[in-house]
Amino acid sequence: MKKTTSQKNGFTLIELIIVMVILGIMAAVAVPRYLDSIENAEESTESAVISSIRSGLQQAANDSLYTHGRASWPTNPFEVFVVGQEPAGYTTDNSLADDDGEWTFFTDGDATKISHQRNDNSRYTWTYTKGTQNQTDDNASGIGTLDGRVKVQPTVTE
Repeated sequence: MKKTTSQKNGFTLIELIIVMVILGIMAAVAVPRYLDSIENAEESTESAVISSIRSGLQQAANDSLYTHGRASWPTNPFEVFVVGQEPAGYTTDNSLADDDGEWTFFTDGDATKISHQRNDNSRYTWTYTKGTQNQTDDNASGIGTLDGRVKVQPTVTE
């Protein structure tokens, strides 16, 4: 009598399809969470840079008050950093940031702004004013302002 043995050397098509479906479900859950974590990290980095600028501006105002008798902020807010210690990606091209990770300070009409481009090509700006320094009227003098983050809407070209 001849004995027949069958050997199973692989996976069936159904087993492979089930594995692919499970991997697809896992990817559908994981990818959005990953993208959110990148966005949160970039937002935190921006907040840290702006916080450093705010602290530096306050120190610059204190130094100016001590040396000149009036608190004032510099024309360019990035001047509060020690040369070489500016945020990574800082450039002085006087235009809206247009490279990933770039930080710029530029004039936009009557407003001066800080801009940053994230790695997803979204851009954010902060409006900056250094304040006024009226040498004859103390009530007309004051340090500037650094407004909150504003997303720049992309321009549509046809």
